[in-house]
Amino acid sequence: MKELPVLMPTTARAETFGGVTYHIDGELVPVLTVDVAQTAVYFEHHILLWKHPQVAIGLRNMRGSLKRMMAGMQIFVTEARGPGMIAFSRDGAGHIVPIHLEKGRELHVREHQFLAATQSIDYSFERVKGFSNMLFGGSGFFIDKFHSHAGDGILWLHGYGNVFEKVLAPGESIDIEPGGWLYKDPSVRMETTVDRLTSGLLGGMNLVLNRFTGPGRVGIQSMYMHYPEAR
Repeated sequence: MKELPVLMPTTARAETFGGVTYHIDGELVPVLTVDVAQTAVYFEHHILLWKHPQVAIGLRNMRGSLKRMMAGMQIFVTEARGPGMIAFSRDGAGHIVPIHLEKGRELHVREHQFLAATQSIDYSFERVKGFSNMLFGGSGFFIDKFHSHAGDGILWLHGYGNVFEKVLAPGESIDIEPGGWLYKDPSVRMETTVDRLTSGLLGGMNLVLNRFTGPGRVGIQSMYMHYPEAR
């Protein structure tokens, strides 16, 4: 691995993509502010910090409602549309990362770390088998999948600690602590590796890592998380 992972930008000033302008400010608990005058934005519940009174709030029905219900996923997400500005903040220290998705592009994201997205981006999920049994006692592990189907769009993620990105060349691999990865391109293959560490009379333990193999991007969060229950 020739190049080290690179720290993603922690601030944004009047950044515009796909006709949407946004700002990211703050250090320990950052705030995302989005102008929703031209394009609606949907977001996770309970992260709204403030909004202009003219911004209307409603519910957006997610595709595949029955499948989502069976998996214990939310069927609705909250949606905001202008004119005006709306700001979001998660109740926890971390790093807000904007991902600009050109039309037709897709990104796979660790569950529970979606923050907000523009209306052109579809939101679905995929269950990862085998991997879940090792890390979550068989309760299941899901990857959120976001696809920009209707045009250029923006996906905002919340990473714990700081977020770094590694661009993997074809065939290049990196091993990451299972709670430490945040997102990956669909072209990046993910596997689980297990090494048995022994110490003679004191027994041993398993070292479990996720191996990501390129080509493509993988995001790494420095404050890795393990959720007590998966969906």
